[in-house]
Amino acid sequence: MSAPETPGGPSGTGKAARFRALHRRPSPDDPLVLAGPWDAAAARVCADAGFPALATPSAGVAASLGYADGETPPEEMFAAVARIARAVDVPVSADVEDGYGLAPKELVERLLEAGAVGCNLEDSAGGVLKDPRAHADWLAEVCAAAGDDLFVNARVDTFVRGVTDPDRAIERAALYVAAGAGCVYPIGAPVDVLPLLRSGIQGPVNVFARPDGGPTPSELGERGATRVTFGPGLQRLAAALAEIAADLAPRGTGS
Repeated sequence: MSAPETPGGPSGTGKAARFRALHRRPSPDDPLVLAGPWDAAAARVCADAGFPALATPSAGVAASLGYADGETPPEEMFAAVARIARAVDVPVSADVEDGYGLAPKELVERLLEAGAVGCNLEDSAGGVLKDPRAHADWLAEVCAAAGDDLFVNARVDTFVRGVTDPDRAIERAALYVAAGAGCVYPIGAPVDVLPLLRSGIQGPVNVFARPDGGPTPSELGERGATRVTFGPGLQRLAAALAEIAADLAPRGTGS
């Protein structure tokens, strides 16, 4: 493995600049596809497979650490991200949920210390959507503290919180882009709504894909995705270990 690059620096050099550049796609049917490793071993597998960058899923990391989704202590989440970032040479973006109540400057410092060059930040907490303008103000502080060293992917949770009107997602996305987010993520958006979202949102759009079925990344790109991630999908596929373990486990209790 080559010597690791610096995450960013004053002008956003190194991995941070490379990660930002990956979001400028050559054609609509060629979105940026990011695998979602939950630990260092999975990260190496994904990097060796040829993914140009990785995006940790908070739910997948939580499961690997023995927590329910949303219940990982922040210090354990940042430690897990650091192990993943150390294990690979490609850029790593980290899903850090809604920021754990940290002040923007501290949140950015913790992410950069962990070796991340990007982050996902949700606009809901405890299953409830945040006020979009207040959240946009907070995002603006995060982006100001991050400079060019951290690429912010602002998650829009309207669809997963039962708000099905695409205009509400577009309104929130506009606020978050104006706040400095480099990408927006209308998680849970129906596939047939993606063209409408694409036409109404400035800048890159992250779309969730299922690794075990559904539209391919290329098909999602044609519908409007700039970037495709799988959330905890890969980690949940790895749950096939349960079947393997059941087959290998000794029968009976022995004597």
